[in-house]
Amino acid sequence: MKLVDKLIEEEWLKSPEIIGAFRKIKREDFILEDKREIAELNEALPIGFGQTISQPLTVAFMLELLQPKPGDKILDVGAGSGWTAAILAEIAGPKGKVVAMEIIPELVEFGKNNVAKYGFIESETVDFILGNGSLGFKKEAPYDKILVSASGKKAPEELKKQLKINGRLVCCIENSIWLFIKKNSSLTNFGDKKSEKKSEKKINAPKLVGDKNEFEQKEYPGFVFVPLVK
Repeated sequence: MKLVDKLIEEEWLKSPEIIGAFRKIKREDFILEDKREIAELNEALPIGFGQTISQPLTVAFMLELLQPKPGDKILDVGAGSGWTAAILAEIAGPKGKVVAMEIIPELVEFGKNNVAKYGFIESETVDFILGNGSLGFKKEAPYDKILVSASGKKAPEELKKQLKINGRLVCCIENSIWLFIKKNSSLTNFGDKKSEKKSEKKINAPKLVGDKNEFEQKEYPGFVFVPLVK
């Protein structure tokens, strides 16, 4: 069974926009040449410099939480080989923008070349930026969505500040995936409790110090990530 079909069958992929982008943006175009024969494996693969291209299951889950839409401005932190940046660009479309940040110079070049195969660099739908992603990229802020694909001990406060009201931040904190939704009013109930899995934790987030905005946040434990390089 093809990888995308398997992810759909197992309900990791649900949204039509994300499914369409997964089908169009081929993972094999974003990995090392000697690994292309195993691109369909549902596991993380090395891309050099101690980094990996994430497990497809994990990417699917994070993107479903992120809910990217056409026209979105999206910050992709820890862009690596460019696979997620290209998927996001396919969804955001010509009216959207993806800022892909990577701190390892060689991976910036690798990722940029990979994304260019789909015309996203030439069309300026994707900008590949060399820099510390935990600090965000203020020049293009605020963002509708922010994705962080490497693990840290907490959600970077600077990224929270660069998120639009009602924007979504999906990031990795140790061995969990977290969803943050920025609000400027009292916190409301998050989703339908009856539909939540037992492994999910619902936590009311405190206000940011010096910021009038509040965040809804939710934890999904049980994942493994490479650390966020700063």
